[in-house]
Parts: sequence; C-alpha cells; structure tokens
Amino acid sequence: MQKNILITGVGKRIGLYLAKAFLARGHRVLGTFRTHYPSIDALAELGADLYQCDFTDQAQLDELIQTLKLRYQGLDALIHNASLWLSDDDPVGVDGVISQMMQVHVYAPYQLNLALAPLLQNRETMTDIIHLTDYVAQKGSKKHIAYAASKAALENMTLSFAGKLAPQVKVNAIAPALICFNEDDDEDYRDKARAKSVLAREGGETEVLQAIDYLMQSQYVTGSSLALDGGRHLK
Repeated sequence: MQKNILITGVGKRIGLYLAKAFLARGHRVLGTFRTHYPSIDALAELGADLYQCDFTDQAQLDELIQTLKLRYQGLDALIHNASLWLSDDDPVGVDGVISQMMQVHVYAPYQLNLALAPLLQNRETMTDIIHLTDYVAQKGSKKHIAYAASKAALENMTLSFAGKLAPQVKVNAIAPALICFNEDDDEDYRDKARAKSVLAREGGETEVLQAIDYLMQSQYVTGSSLALDGGRHLK
C-alpha cells in the first residue's frame, strides 16, 4: 500500500538516501530542503513532492506548515532528518549558534509535529513520527555543546509526543553516530573515527533505513531511542 512519507532535509546524505529508497518502493515522498542541490532535481524527476524551506526562518516554516495542511489529507510517517552542524566557535557567534541549533532541531520538529498531528491521526492504521537525533545527545560534546544540547532536547521530545499522540501515532528516535563519511574526509580522520566504536566501521545509510523500517512495522514500540553507534558505549 502506498504511503505518504514526509522527510525533512532530503538534499543530501541520509535524507537523500531515504527519499530515493521510499520512492523506489512506490511511496509518495514529501521532502523539504534548504539548499537546491542537483540532487533535488533528480528527486523531482523521480516523483517526489519537494518544498524549499529554511527552518531557521520562522516565516518560511509557517508557510510550509500551511502548504502541507492544505495539500494533503493524511500522512503515514514524518521523519525528522533535517540537521545543522555548527561548532560553538562558529563565526555567527554563540547566540547565533544556539539559536540556529534549537530552531532546526527543536522548534521546527515541535511545530511540525503539533501542526501535522491531525494528518497522522486520521489514518486507519498506526502512523509514525521518527526523530533522527545523535549519539552525542547522551554523551555530550566539548566542541559542539549547542548541537548536542539541541539533539538531547529532540530526544526528550520523543517521550512527550509519544505519550501525547498514542495510541494512533508511534513516536520514536534514532540516535546515529558514524553513519557515512564525507568525500573529503582524509584517511587519518577516518581511522580515528572508526576506532571510536567496537565494530570499528561506518554504518552506512542502509542501517538508518532498516531502523526506520523496523520502527514503522512495529505495532508495539513507541517512546524509544534506537542507538546506531557501532557499540561506542562499550569503548
């Protein structure tokens, strides 16, 4: 059965991979993106419904929410993948860093969940909200304090929405560590990153897809955070 799946941040990496995978399965993919990469044109050719929105801009977020509510009668899954990676010494300054981290990782998911809950609740079967958080939500980060704090808030929000939207909507989180390297990561960095987990490897985007499949197929899991970290907690 075809599902309507909204994925935020589909321009690259995990979001792009997920969008392509669900389109290949015949599902209707609604995707948001901040920057128009060539990948966006490729997704459009595959049939995705795409919406440009900078989550740090409240006016754009408000417009996106209104558009989605007008154009769609129902949603089967809402996957919060959109993310922003700023260090605490970024040139935007400490106020800018914490503001943007919270806006993208907390305020936007919070508002989307509340506004689109009716679309998730009017389906005949259980539906899903999935937050992509981060390994550092539990561990913290010396160089990315604002980022880690915002991801921790998103993880906590999983619990609140799971309780609020049950039993129709399941709300879970996925907390990845090293999933895939960037093309310009040198071998020394890759070796150090792999060594942080007992499995000593990168997970690959397919691990995230399989985790999402498990959560969406489950009829008995909500309010949980699924770690995809290669056993970093064992080091």
